[in-house]
Amino acid sequence: MQSETKARVDQLTSPAGHNVTALRFEGDIASTSKDAVLGSYQSLPKETAKLVLLDFTKVDYINSSGIALVIQMLIEAANSGQKVYAFGLSPHFTKVFTMVGITKYAGLFPSQADALAAL
Repeated sequence: MQSETKARVDQLTSPAGHNVTALRFEGDIASTSKDAVLGSYQSLPKETAKLVLLDFTKVDYINSSGIALVIQMLIEAANSGQKVYAFGLSPHFTKVFTMVGITKYAGLFPSQADALAAL
């Protein structure tokens, strides 16, 4: 059974002093996650959220429809001139994200500290 997708937004500062908006996802990401994934992303103020960090540490599963939602979000971010970094993916989903070309749109990192250090 699929668990509900939740998303929350945090504001962080990178070690270099950059403002970073973190989208923290929880649960499973699937076709029913459109509001949590795209809705939470689209509600970000594009003029101030130039650096976006996607936190997948509490995501249990992402199906193909969920991957499509993530790709749609990343394309919107690229079109808005935002830089996106992601962390907390399992080794399996890191491999899947790499295979489907998500790394063209987002840097993938093992931890939040690694992602913030890259900013």
